[in-house]
Amino acid sequence: MNDTTPNPLLSEWTTPYGVPPFDRIRIEDYRPAVERLIAESREAIDRIATRPEEPTFANTIEALEFAQQPLERAMTLFYNLNSAETDDAMQALALELSPMLTDFSNDVMLDPRLFDRVKRVYEAAADDEFEGLSAEQRMLLEESYRGFVRSGANLDTERQTEYRAVTNELARLTLRFEQNLLAATNAFRLHLTEPDELAGLPEAVRDAAAAEAKAAGLSGWLFTLHAPSYIPFLTYSERRDLREKLYRAYNSRAYGGEQDNSRIIVRIADLRLQLANLLGYRTYADYALENRMAGSAERVNGLLDELLERAKPHAEREVATIRAYAASRGFDGTLMPWDWAYYTEKYKAATYDFDDEATRPYFRLERVQEAMFLLAGRLYGLSFKENKEIPIYHPDVRAFEVYDGSGGDDRPMAILYIDYFPRPGKQGGAWMTSYRQAYRDPETGEAVIPIVSLVCNFTKPTEKRPSLLSFSEATTIFHEFGHGLHGILGRGSYPSLTGTNVRRDFVELPSQILENWVAEREFLDLWAAHYETGEKMPPELIDRIEAARRYLAAYACVRQVQFGLCDMAWHSIAEPLDEGCDVAAFERRATERTQVMPRVEGSCFSTSFGHIFGGGYAAGYYSYKWAEVLEADAFARFRERGIFDPATAQAFRSCILTPGGSEHPMMLYVRFAGHEPTVGPLLEKMGIGDGAKGR
Repeated sequence: MNDTTPNPLLSEWTTPYGVPPFDRIRIEDYRPAVERLIAESREAIDRIATRPEEPTFANTIEALEFAQQPLERAMTLFYNLNSAETDDAMQALALELSPMLTDFSNDVMLDPRLFDRVKRVYEAAADDEFEGLSAEQRMLLEESYRGFVRSGANLDTERQTEYRAVTNELARLTLRFEQNLLAATNAFRLHLTEPDELAGLPEAVRDAAAAEAKAAGLSGWLFTLHAPSYIPFLTYSERRDLREKLYRAYNSRAYGGEQDNSRIIVRIADLRLQLANLLGYRTYADYALENRMAGSAERVNGLLDELLERAKPHAEREVATIRAYAASRGFDGTLMPWDWAYYTEKYKAATYDFDDEATRPYFRLERVQEAMFLLAGRLYGLSFKENKEIPIYHPDVRAFEVYDGSGGDDRPMAILYIDYFPRPGKQGGAWMTSYRQAYRDPETGEAVIPIVSLVCNFTKPTEKRPSLLSFSEATTIFHEFGHGLHGILGRGSYPSLTGTNVRRDFVELPSQILENWVAEREFLDLWAAHYETGEKMPPELIDRIEAARRYLAAYACVRQVQFGLCDMAWHSIAEPLDEGCDVAAFERRATERTQVMPRVEGSCFSTSFGHIFGGGYAAGYYSYKWAEVLEADAFARFRERGIFDPATAQAFRSCILTPGGSEHPMMLYVRFAGHEPTVGPLLEKMGIGDGAKGR
């Protein structure tokens, strides 16, 4: 590529289906493209703000929806790659681009001419009770107006200046938080050279660690803080001293040292409070939850309190059972968190005759992928075809065309990328994202298909074994595929309202409900087979999976409530925190009543709590429990009528997946289920309640 080559970020993408031309984009392309696209977006916005005609839905609200699309296309690409395939140069560039983009966003949302037009359309439509607008158009109008108000459009000049400063600093700090977390995660390596240090580890775990060491130019075995390495080590290693070392490293990431996030999260919490106060809210939680399905901090805290009240006594009994079991095996001392995975796995194997590792031979990655596609076919009539001509951003990534068998169309309805394996430039965990949401082109009226991506961190195949997933890992990829189906099946005219662009505490319903099928005998019988012999998963192993589903359910619930309460505490402060705030002490006070295991001195999960300080879950981590209530209630309907029942699946598709954010989520849910959800089915699923209590 030479200097005369057009910048691909400024050109039409002639790739198949308009996917990003990953192979043509250089790091040097981003900054000049962003500068030009911001300038062009300013011109487009200015044309809307200065139109001589009276403001209408079409010339103001709809025009705004598409005015920044070229810039959004480039930045969606950049930020997705900054999570999945980053390096030092890209992270440095992210810090450079952040203030430019925040300034531009503020200029748009704080433009009095633009807000005046939006407000006039909103008030005129409200006076006419929104007659003449479809439900989707009405939602876009309401979201547009509310977006301006929640972004400071009603503030006076002095407070708008303060708002700009706050949002700029927040954008920079959340990026810095993520960069520190990735660096801290990558910085720790447990390099083992003696065979006795591997005691208890399954062969597959040893092979993966040997491959990791070889890739790093080392002999022996290398373990890291990435999930495919960290979780099996804590689960199976007989070396308690090494388990402790790994646990302490993981649970003190970015807490002290060169990548310390302590001061950053205190500052983020204070800035979010300042932003909320500017907009007239007492706390950031009040501000954030106004725009969520839950609606208020009181309702969120009520759910968390009820779950804790119901689950904690059961969790304490579960912990007592594991303590007694460990003692029966000769353990002498205090059971610590780095012992938990080890002894709970041993107890599960002894009590339920179930070992998560025993499921791996039946969950070869390729078979799990086939199973995901099979389920999407059975439920929604979808089919998937790999296309190796579609550009990808890393050799590990696979690209698929998605077809809708129910529509009779020979053109794909979506493009799906799947990126399975860890690498240094990828954030930990698993997530779904989109490179493009579905929408209808405002000029041609043609439907534009979505581009969806699933990103995971599973064990890579080695020279000896293919990539084999545990039952819990298989559940993880089905979870993300549930998000993916939300993006794939979402349809509508406006990209900001399609796919996963829904309220944060509704977005986990499609993902969490899909996890249920992984443990259903009727589904497993269709595909789960031993990777060497081809024999189906034995019925007795499926029975053990089913029996073990409720294992430690109360403990897991309390753990999630702990994260939710910590999140709510950081975002419910009504006064700024002291600059020298002890973040570990703050976390301890917020979560004290959830503690069922000894607290580890020197640990602090807040500094690595990426969901709330780097992602979009601030005052929203409760969403996982909220969505569990929804999915347990919804899956009960599938259980009643059959897990592949076409009518129930079609109702879920048409009421939940396809509409996206075009209507209020409770309206969508009631349309599907016929009633508002209650907490009863979740308690029944966990085996800890009679289902009598509602939310």
